[in-house]
Amino acid sequence: MRKLALVSILVLAMAGGYLGVHRSRHHSQAPEATSPAKPHDVLLTDLDGKHIRMSDYQGKVILVNFWAAWCAPCAEEIPRFVAMQNKFRDQGLQVIGVSVEDLESELRAFCIKNHVNYPIVPGDQSVADSFGGVLGLPTTVLISKDGVIYKKYAGASDFALLEHDLLPLLASAR
Repeated sequence: MRKLALVSILVLAMAGGYLGVHRSRHHSQAPEATSPAKPHDVLLTDLDGKHIRMSDYQGKVILVNFWAAWCAPCAEEIPRFVAMQNKFRDQGLQVIGVSVEDLESELRAFCIKNHVNYPIVPGDQSVADSFGGVLGLPTTVLISKDGVIYKKYAGASDFALLEHDLLPLLASAR
């Protein structure tokens, strides 16, 4: 009887582990469902010491990317976010990078090397919590013109999907 109970527990644990890994692999490809929520208007300070708030970008679509220079998938995405900022700036897009656990000197060097053309702010858990929490890096949050979180994407960005989701938001109520 004990042996049967032990085997049952092991089987359940293995199934749970499989589902967790399976879900996390596929979860990174799909946007995370979010309930309509507005991020807190937390005060952020960029690398130049400039204070910014989400309300500073009222009427713009905001793409917030949580990343770290030491995170290889994160670093690989940065040139694509730079390109998105260039391509959609005049249509109302504002990209904001929230750097997690980077040394300021290394972060500055990374941004210069990669020609980052949008604000980068050092972040922590309270900043992540303001955007509904961040469980891993990279994570990208897409916010509509009215300041509501539209979608959250966990893992490396699928830029075709991101652009697909972004275009209707940019076109809304011009």
